[in-house]
Amino acid sequence: MEVSRRKAPPRPPRPAAPLPLLAYLLALAAPSRGADEPVWRSEQAIGAIAASREDGVFVASGSCLDQLDYSLEHRLSRLYRDQAGNCTEPVSLAPPARPRPGSSFSKLLLPYSEGAGDLQGLLLTGWTFDRGACEVRLLGNLSHSSLRNGTEVVSCHPQGSTAGVVYRAGDQNRWYLAVAATYVLPEPETASRCNPAASDRDTAIALKDTEGRSLATEELGRLKLRGGAGSLHFVDAFLWNGSVYFPYYPYNYTSGAATGWPSMVRIAQSAKVLQFQGQAALDCGHGHPDGRRLLLSSSLVEALGVWAGVFSAATGEGQERRSPATTALCLFRMSEIQERAKSCPWDFQTAEHNCKEGEQPERVQPIASSTLIHSDLTSVYGTVVMNRTVLFLGTGDGQLLKVILGENLTSNCPEVIYEIKEETPVFYKLVPHPKKNIYIYLTAGKEVRRIRVANCSKHQSCTECLTAADPHCGWCRLLQRCTFKEDCVHPENYENWLDISSGAKRCPQINLFRSSKDETTVTVVGSFPPRRSEWECVVKNLDTGRQLCRGKSPPGKTCTCSIPTRATYKDVLVVNVTFSVGSWHLSKRFNFTNCSSLRECPICIGTGCAWCKSERRCIHPFTACDPSDYKQNQEHCQVAVEKRTPPKTAGGGRFMENKSNRTHQGLQVFYIKSIEPQKISTLGKSNVIVTGANFTQASNITMILKGTSTCEKDVIQVSHVLNDTHMKFSLPSSRKEMKDVCIQFDGGNCTSVGPLSYIALPHCSLIYPATTWISGGQNITIVGRNFDVIDNLIVSHELKGNINVSEYCMANSCRFLAPSLKSSKARTNVTVKLRVQETYLDCGSLQYLEDPRFTGCRVEPEGDTELEVKIQKENDEFNISKTDIEITLFHGENEQLNCSFENITRNQDLTIILCKIKGISNANSIDTSSKKVRVKLGNLELYVEQETVPTTWYFLIVLPVLLVIVIFAAVGVTRHKSKELSRKQSQQLELLESELRKEIRDGFAELQMDKLDVVDSFGTVPFLDYKHFALRTFFPENRDATDKNESLTALDALICNKSFLVTVIHTLEKQKNFSVKDRCLFASFLTIALQTKLVYLTSILEVLTRDLMEQSSNMQPKLMLRRTESVVEKLLTNWMSVCLSGFLRETVGEPFYLLVTTLNQKINKGPVDVITCKALYTLNEDWLLWQVPEFSTVALNVIFEKIPENESADVCRNISVNVLDCDTIGQAKEKIFQAFLSKNGSPYGLQLNEIGLELQVGTRQKELLDIDSSSVILEDGITKLNTIGHYEISNGSTIKVFKKIANFPSDVEYSEDHCHLILPDSEAFQDVQGKRHRGKHKFKVKEMYLTKLLSTKVAIHSVLEKLFRSIWSLPNSKAPFAIKYFFDFLDAQAENKKITDPDVVHIWKTNSLPLRFWVNILKNPQFVFDIKKTPHIDGCLSVIAQAFMDAFSLTEQQLGKEAPTNKLLYAKDIPTYKEEVKSYYKAIRDLPPLSSSEMEEFLTQESKKHENEFNEEVALTEIYKYIVKYFDEILNKLERERGLEEAQKQLLHVKVLFDEKKKCKWM
Repeated sequence: MEVSRRKAPPRPPRPAAPLPLLAYLLALAAPSRGADEPVWRSEQAIGAIAASREDGVFVASGSCLDQLDYSLEHRLSRLYRDQAGNCTEPVSLAPPARPRPGSSFSKLLLPYSEGAGDLQGLLLTGWTFDRGACEVRLLGNLSHSSLRNGTEVVSCHPQGSTAGVVYRAGDQNRWYLAVAATYVLPEPETASRCNPAASDRDTAIALKDTEGRSLATEELGRLKLRGGAGSLHFVDAFLWNGSVYFPYYPYNYTSGAATGWPSMVRIAQSAKVLQFQGQAALDCGHGHPDGRRLLLSSSLVEALGVWAGVFSAATGEGQERRSPATTALCLFRMSEIQERAKSCPWDFQTAEHNCKEGEQPERVQPIASSTLIHSDLTSVYGTVVMNRTVLFLGTGDGQLLKVILGENLTSNCPEVIYEIKEETPVFYKLVPHPKKNIYIYLTAGKEVRRIRVANCSKHQSCTECLTAADPHCGWCRLLQRCTFKEDCVHPENYENWLDISSGAKRCPQINLFRSSKDETTVTVVGSFPPRRSEWECVVKNLDTGRQLCRGKSPPGKTCTCSIPTRATYKDVLVVNVTFSVGSWHLSKRFNFTNCSSLRECPICIGTGCAWCKSERRCIHPFTACDPSDYKQNQEHCQVAVEKRTPPKTAGGGRFMENKSNRTHQGLQVFYIKSIEPQKISTLGKSNVIVTGANFTQASNITMILKGTSTCEKDVIQVSHVLNDTHMKFSLPSSRKEMKDVCIQFDGGNCTSVGPLSYIALPHCSLIYPATTWISGGQNITIVGRNFDVIDNLIVSHELKGNINVSEYCMANSCRFLAPSLKSSKARTNVTVKLRVQETYLDCGSLQYLEDPRFTGCRVEPEGDTELEVKIQKENDEFNISKTDIEITLFHGENEQLNCSFENITRNQDLTIILCKIKGISNANSIDTSSKKVRVKLGNLELYVEQETVPTTWYFLIVLPVLLVIVIFAAVGVTRHKSKELSRKQSQQLELLESELRKEIRDGFAELQMDKLDVVDSFGTVPFLDYKHFALRTFFPENRDATDKNESLTALDALICNKSFLVTVIHTLEKQKNFSVKDRCLFASFLTIALQTKLVYLTSILEVLTRDLMEQSSNMQPKLMLRRTESVVEKLLTNWMSVCLSGFLRETVGEPFYLLVTTLNQKINKGPVDVITCKALYTLNEDWLLWQVPEFSTVALNVIFEKIPENESADVCRNISVNVLDCDTIGQAKEKIFQAFLSKNGSPYGLQLNEIGLELQVGTRQKELLDIDSSSVILEDGITKLNTIGHYEISNGSTIKVFKKIANFPSDVEYSEDHCHLILPDSEAFQDVQGKRHRGKHKFKVKEMYLTKLLSTKVAIHSVLEKLFRSIWSLPNSKAPFAIKYFFDFLDAQAENKKITDPDVVHIWKTNSLPLRFWVNILKNPQFVFDIKKTPHIDGCLSVIAQAFMDAFSLTEQQLGKEAPTNKLLYAKDIPTYKEEVKSYYKAIRDLPPLSSSEMEEFLTQESKKHENEFNEEVALTEIYKYIVKYFDEILNKLERERGLEEAQKQLLHVKVLFDEKKKCKWM
């Protein structure tokens, strides 16, 4: 939901002289919106709206009630009875075809008790839920729980009617509710759902006490339906003159037909007892043959004692019976309704039955002068302003009309004061602003707008402003503008704001008059602002700039200026007269150019010239004429005006029908058949064709257009009689409405032709596909509205100009074939335009790319009756449909077979087009004789050759030669290898026995004696903040998701539509190109976008999980959630990460960090190869350094240089550090840094790459480097890294740590040209030639060192068990909310699906929590802590994660001696862990279930914790990329799904917004 503000251009005044067609259209079609127009949007169609006096505007939509302030800024949302859910979740409630009553869950919205003593204002709401329930809440505090509620108060059917009013009555002055409702509908499928008890089923009107403890089901009084009366549809309820009135009409909800006349029922405004006072029928059928029996809207104009209603006739299916007279506004005097409302109840049961036999209800007739007939009215609101009755009318095409009644309640031609661009029908209820009468609230669809009630600014002069007779407008003299009273400066000053009661005579006017024979005087008359300074008046010749006269006058007197009569002044053609006093100015221009050519008095004076009566001619005002003959005022010419004003034609002139019947001239009969087209745009149309007979026999043919009954008719002369049966008319521009057309021949009777609709200009919302090939011919579709009025479609190219294309258009779409641009450059853009009359409307762009390229084809038989043809095409951006492509297979002697298109599959390298030829009898023979395939893509025609296959004889020749070569090569290589192997084996076997003995003995001793000093205190755990934890969990590939910022409000609202979002996800998952990676990314972006809406995200997760269960149940339910193959599986991982982040940090984090630290200690205790990261001590056999050299520990005395970064006095700078003699210098640096941190509790202050090491021997220093000039270079050119042993550093040596002058890269990566502990094969022998092993090979076997795995396991065992038990623990005997909630959800789903196997539920829980979340965390400590994970640590953690998952497995492991070491390592521990896991699952199941409110509160708190953590707009952008990539598939799916029509429109709207944003990227 959002509030937006729009500004619209002011509407220009109606021109006096003819305007160009487009300018005239703009004058008609762009009513001013005045100031900023606030708009509030809901997620579902609005069902009720009301405005309170103090607490804003209340809107009910779906099951949600929203409170807005008077500027439509959102204040508060709440659901009916505070139930769980979200106001952004759309409700599927399709609107019925108008004029059938709308459907809504909200039935009543009544603010009352406002300003009643010390009482607070109250709001009574009625809903279809709980069998038609009502709630009473405080107006000023909707968040407070309801004060009272009750059921069976309003209609429980969404399409049923309810009308009510709250009033005070009785001795105790209590508040009562009089409510009328359609409690029972005839549909059998709804009867059992919510209909009231049998005793209440006939109730039509009820009276309830609103001040009891609850709105009791039993009424204080009840008026029942008469037996067999059928359903009544109540439209409104209001109070007048001590009675309550309910307008209604009998209605058949099944057929949609009114079964009787609209009526008004009247009951007494009393307490305790419901007293029926009669009913009266309302007749608003004038001008329609069938009468108007549907009542659409109601409004009481209380100050006038008049009730206004909008009535409608039936329009049939698809609106085909709608005519210019379908709807009407009728006004009835309330006194007449009260007088004629008889006590005889025609539709109700009463105790007193005063009906006479055969008596019919008396119909009340409307006030004839105020009846207004229109094609499509929907709503009315009436009020009285300055003693003028003003009526606002809504229309079905989104217009707001304003009607001002004259003194005799005569209706004028309505003015269009606002138009909704999307042409949404206006809601039946128009609501005035309770504080400012210059605003009215206009509701349509899902939007509420605050509209100004007048377009005052369109009136450019005072006279025009006041003669318009709009009571809302007046002339502000200080501003010299037509304004609302509130917009005028100091409006309380009566003299400053002139209203319509003042009359135009009070407007300041500049007059020219001949004061004597020799001079002309200029003066000003009318009303002026207070004059505290002197006046000044100037007359200036605009041609020369010379002043003709200047005058001044003291305050309080009017300035005059006299111009002498001179012969030279006859050349003065244009003068400007200016009067000014202080800051106030008034000016007028007079043009005397054509005075002498004007022949009539009124026209002469109107242009500023003068009329000389004695000479009966128009003269220049400054030339001589007898003063008594000088006409200076148009009042002298009124008679001439009336006599000579001709009837206007072709533009709204008044037409007086000639009643003489001259259609039959002699024996001649004129016949009218049809008019084409029947819809035209508001621009008009220059070639409207009327067909019939005998047209050439008439000499004078006119067409008369009549729209709204109170507006002037348009009279148009025939343009051209083409022949006896066809004639052409040119129709003028007009505003949107349906008009009745008739043709008059030679002044005879007007023969009806039928209706003609003026509709808005076409609007384009989407072009698809938006990319086509340069040869053209592809089917292109434009989606939008009002396409049935376009003249033709044009493709505009910068070089080729405008290209006319043939189009096939319906109301909402146009199809055309893309023209060929073969001679243009390969990539080019064209603009698609629609021509309406002479106006060109931009409809978007179409991109042309190079023609598709085909690389080959294959023909394969499917049995003997079917051929499959696969055509390969290079990947491109084209969206080829079945209608675009035609495939033909050529075989034999130029025989042809048409191939039926099946599908297109896009792979990484190629696109495959598959088609099939079916129903043939010799598929195999056709396959062998097939030659080529012809592909037609629009205008592009290509022949594709089959892929060539090497023939059999080619293989027979080449194969023996290859075999001989291979055999000889193999024999040679084998003999050489055999000799080499024998030599090496003899050398290595000598070492084998002694090495095995030594290593096995060392391993045994280490297991028994070695002990790792585990660091219990490691300082503060370096946890990552939540943002980085979530990003690393959601995006393991470190995707950056915080670098953009775009406005995506429309898309955000759309994905909050649950049905839409679920449909999109399922559609994406069915796409072959939507990879597993795409699914994971989509789920993660969705999690970020909904991070602050976890309640909604959880509901989406539930729906998708249920859908996944449906898929899994068809195959193997135990496989569900095992892999990440769907969006929901990654979504579950993310959801667990969000919900368990607190538990992870508070309970599991510390033991997990201790495990990682301990594991690092153990690994670094032995040799680690810096190139491969393999180590002697490990848990993973794959990372075991079995090529281990002999090594020893070296104790170093390390001195740290004093640096500014670490000058603290208590820092210890002399530290003893143990390193290995096989450590590289870089590894020694890391151990030295770690020792400093452990000793001092804080880091040294420099990075590793910023320090160097120096060996101090006496007074000499030598810098230690991994590679220097002394490094050993092996025979293969490989450099061996320097070690502590290389520099022959012994125990007790002194090493100095110093700060380097220059920095070096922090991460040194060694290439294949370096080695450390693992030597190249060629060097293995030479390396072992030493004093002890001279002449022998050192033989290594990996299995000799497997005891090192066990040694590492023993070292970390206690820490690991502490971690595992922290994971499956229940702190304070409570499970984390997310785990308990989701496990209970899985238990419930298993019960619903009648799954009795407990193993299935166990596996579901294991796949959802340990597999999807904990394993991910255990293998990735860098997700939780600010540490760097080495590949070796990753390998060890994989073994731990595997043991963790084995503990949750139900299958017993059967391990043999050949089993992987990773499994054998923890084989004895797994059974113990399994028992603990089973106890853990049981303990969770035995805990009391969570209530929905507890879970919702937890999710809400988590949402609030993470507000503003992420840039949600970037996530929305990424989501949109996937939507637009598969846009057509998603759109097609939405079209096929019921109830998603609105979502489909929103999606198209979102795409339009994104496309517009792309165009404006330069901004």
